[in-house]
Amino acid sequence: MTAETLTATEAAQAMADGRLTAVALVTACLDRIAARDDAVRAWLHLDRDGALAAAADRDAERAAGRLRGPLHGVPFGVKDVIDVAGLPCTHNSPLHRDRVAADDAGCVAVLRAAGAIPLGKTDTVEFAAAGNLPATRNPHDPARTAGGSSSGSGAAVADLQVPVSFGTQTGGSVIRPAAYCGCYALKPTWGAVSREGAKLYSATLDTIGWYARSVADLALVAGVLDLPVEPPRPLQGLRVALCRSPYADLASEAAHAALDAAVRAIEAAGAIVVERELPPSMGDLNATKETIMGGEGRAAFLPTYRVHGDGLNDRLRAHVENRKGITPAGLRAALDHAAQSRVAFEAYYRDVDVVLSLAATGEADPVAPDHTGSPLLNALWTLLHTPVVSIPAGDGPNGLPLAVQLIGFRHADGALLAAADAVARVVDPRFGKVRVPG
Repeated sequence: MTAETLTATEAAQAMADGRLTAVALVTACLDRIAARDDAVRAWLHLDRDGALAAAADRDAERAAGRLRGPLHGVPFGVKDVIDVAGLPCTHNSPLHRDRVAADDAGCVAVLRAAGAIPLGKTDTVEFAAAGNLPATRNPHDPARTAGGSSSGSGAAVADLQVPVSFGTQTGGSVIRPAAYCGCYALKPTWGAVSREGAKLYSATLDTIGWYARSVADLALVAGVLDLPVEPPRPLQGLRVALCRSPYADLASEAAHAALDAAVRAIEAAGAIVVERELPPSMGDLNATKETIMGGEGRAAFLPTYRVHGDGLNDRLRAHVENRKGITPAGLRAALDHAAQSRVAFEAYYRDVDVVLSLAATGEADPVAPDHTGSPLLNALWTLLHTPVVSIPAGDGPNGLPLAVQLIGFRHADGALLAAADAVARVVDPRFGKVRVPG
């Protein structure tokens, strides 16, 4: 097994034990990127020299008997709407092509303090919102999208280019790339991870999330970020609600089949599954999300609009110009409905441990000039502020990854991760194995 195939947990342990050096791991990741970048194109900027220098420092510290923390020497990627001190943060926009961040975003600072090493900036939809689409391609088929907007982060982890990477989600921008690319991801409870230093789109929706190649890795990062972490639990007796969601008709037969297979697998292992769709009183959650995103996006992009005018992408100018005619009363009603729905959701599912649902409409869509796939199966959970884990669930008819998503309850991220570890062991047919794309 070569260094780039190690999970973050395996790599951190190997470095703590002296069986692996940070320089060897960073070099292996850089070599993998060099071999695959023409096909995958996950990165907007690589900090080769800085990462290697930091790795040498970590190795010197290890030799002196000092470890900075649980991620000592582990490299990570950062979506290019999140600041890393001294590195470009262009938001994949020509309006910010020369921007260099002065400080680390909160999430980056915490990981760096725990010994992790920023490897570079991953590709994204412009401003993680609209405009330029990323050049990133699906690591399993370059004719397919990697999803968006955290395209580069999901693809880089799935392609063994880096063990961990940060993304952001306003609709489905963390979970969908994980589903399309075949890796794990956590979108934590809204507000549980600092968004300081990340480009704002919607204050009510924006959430920092991350990608990894195991639930254990997701939990490792969660612990560093001071989220609650619980030991893995058995599937026996786990109470699971199956909710295909109001948007299930968008999903392919293969996506539904993967969800059905997941249900059979966890039931065979002792989980108790009940079918329970969202209550009708919650209404069209996507329409609510769109109103909030549009109303708050108006404020978020007003400064750029005032400075750059027509230079701002037309879809973002549409927010600022309020072409949808969102009224203050309409925005207030949407915010109220979202808040009420969060309480209603937790009351409706109070007798279960987790909710199981479709993670994406199916296999990754073909590359297109104007979209990276539908976020509708993810956005409702973003609106509800729930933590969500994407779990690989085999392949579709074209050999591309499929996934399911496991949903927990607000600020119970540790319980969700404990359940996800148990679910992944029977749902992911490659659990514990290395899948090498290309």
